[in-house]
Amino acid sequence: MKTMAKSAVMHKMQSLGTLVGESAFRPMTGESKKAILVSSAELGITFIGHSSFLVQIGGQKLLIDPVFAERLIALRRLRRPGVRIKDLPPIDVVLLSHAHMDHLNRPSLRRIVAHNNKLTGEAPIAVVPWGVEDLVSDLGFARVVTLEWWQTKSIGGLEVTLTPCKHWGARLFKDTHRGFGGYVIRGGGHSLYHSGDTAYFDGFAKIGERLQPEVALLPIGAYRPDSYRGVHACPEEALQGFLDLGARRMIPMHYGTFRLSQEPMEEPVERLMEAARRAGVAASVCVLPEGETEIISPDALLQPARRATRHH
Repeated sequence: MKTMAKSAVMHKMQSLGTLVGESAFRPMTGESKKAILVSSAELGITFIGHSSFLVQIGGQKLLIDPVFAERLIALRRLRRPGVRIKDLPPIDVVLLSHAHMDHLNRPSLRRIVAHNNKLTGEAPIAVVPWGVEDLVSDLGFARVVTLEWWQTKSIGGLEVTLTPCKHWGARLFKDTHRGFGGYVIRGGGHSLYHSGDTAYFDGFAKIGERLQPEVALLPIGAYRPDSYRGVHACPEEALQGFLDLGARRMIPMHYGTFRLSQEPMEEPVERLMEAARRAGVAASVCVLPEGETEIISPDALLQPARRATRHH
């Protein structure tokens, strides 16, 4: 694991200068929208960008890997967040998959806590893998819950399980004690899986067998050069992970927001949809533009979901 992580870090450092240069002067695109609220019986999934989502499930409002920053040190954001922090509803729980800066952004988290306090006088709960709690303990969360792989805790009436993945968790170069993973969240008759960052691995099938998530949020970007695939799935591998899970709907993530690798920005979605057409499951893959919300009723997964694009 340490050798794989070190290799991935070195490759990323070698290409960072080129990627920073390519993104430095590229105009930011995309449009931020108002968050759309759903009923407590519905599952609402709003794509904020990269791996960030607003999820409404079991009457609770969650943020997963929320990154609203315009820059990650030198790397500039290329598409605006689909929802701005000031337009978020009160958040109950913030889940963080690992400590990498494109998933755990301390300034964003501090602003989310301040926004929540302004709306309700209450801070959200943070959920992190083992070894990550020190990075968020000073940001004002009501409490910080830590999980190990396959551990489940009840949080706000939801069942939250940390799932394995094939990645690594260091914030810097040597703090490899930090945990990493994805989450399966169950509540209100719905189940949702956010994989975090991961390469393809046999854990998808195991997660499907043990937890049976119906909706899967899976990463499809940052796979070129091929050495990156040791820790990031390419689109075809992400689709295979979806099939291994046995989930009914896939929503792709981890593409298009930051220039993290060498593939063209438009390529991940194009390759994903071509693979889905070949596999005969294109109708089960939902590519969400930033700011749009997939709304799923408890009995709706056997038919196309209702997507909302405006707030009324």
